[in-house]
Amino acid sequence: MGNSAAPDQVSRRLDKAGQGLLIEAMNDFWRDSGYHLLARDSRGHLTVTDDYLRAYFRRPEVRPVEESCAAERALHEALLADPRRPVGDAELAGMADPDAREAYGYVLGLRDRLVAAGTLEKCYLDLVLEGARLPSLFLDQMVQAVARAMLEGCEDGLRVRAAELLFRAQKVTINDGHIMAADHETVEMYATSGGFGTLGQLVTQTQTPLRTVELDVVDEHNADLYWSRDQSFDTVLNLNFAGAGLDALCRALETWVAHFLSVKISIQPVQQIRDQKWVWHVGLDAEGSALLNDLYNGLEVGEARLARLLSLFRMEFADPSVVAERVAGRPVYLAMAMTESGLLRVKPQNLLVNLPLAERA
Repeated sequence: MGNSAAPDQVSRRLDKAGQGLLIEAMNDFWRDSGYHLLARDSRGHLTVTDDYLRAYFRRPEVRPVEESCAAERALHEALLADPRRPVGDAELAGMADPDAREAYGYVLGLRDRLVAAGTLEKCYLDLVLEGARLPSLFLDQMVQAVARAMLEGCEDGLRVRAAELLFRAQKVTINDGHIMAADHETVEMYATSGGFGTLGQLVTQTQTPLRTVELDVVDEHNADLYWSRDQSFDTVLNLNFAGAGLDALCRALETWVAHFLSVKISIQPVQQIRDQKWVWHVGLDAEGSALLNDLYNGLEVGEARLARLLSLFRMEFADPSVVAERVAGRPVYLAMAMTESGLLRVKPQNLLVNLPLAERA
């Protein structure tokens, strides 16, 4: 989220406020996620603090600009002083800029949800279970902070890089059987600025492997390089079947489910689904969901569409009793696919909302 203080300073401030202390990871990362402005409760979930809420009001979407009116400036100053301060409709209506009113409406709405929930995890889970509409920017920020918490103490840079898929879209290129995922925003930025030379043409026209340009592929042999690049989002992940990158993604997804739902699962890539008793599936993205739905219903799926399938997975529950009776003992199949333009946008909420848990049956 930006504007985060040094971790040791935050820890001391939270300790004085009686809101708990954070434990610093051996390899710290994603310092702009807002994680260091949060505290941890007894479950390890992220407790909302005043400093975390202030970070929302320091964002460029709501920070006053030169043209901001007096009412907008006064409200902004008041919210920095007391980020939990109630704001009535009349105060918002007093702003001259309609875009500012809209931005404040979104941010204050999320602020109220965060305060009511108490933790980021509960707020996020409530939002996705309700199907609430919220700009993806805000959801991605919450996911990044939670992912940072769940990876606390992780010493595997490859797994942390894989976890970026939970909150950042990827540009996928396939060449000579290699499935390479690079951060979409980074690719677009450098293609526009020329920072990577002809990267734009390489990605969109020739499908040249990203290893041949200025992006480094992180693998099991050089994973430590990630720690100096974690804020740049400029490394590439190989998602080949049976490769270390795809395995790292599986472990990240397992940790994601365990962190939210306290449910232990195992996820393994599979090359195909041959299961006469296929009873449940979850797409990890919109393309994957639609593809699995059509395959499950026996619909014809064209070769071009199948070619966009990046991976299938088999998920199993350590404790079958947590699963609805008709699914107990059976695997859940997952799919991950890219769009026609090569975009991969993982929706981690699918693994929280669509699992066949007994408590939801």
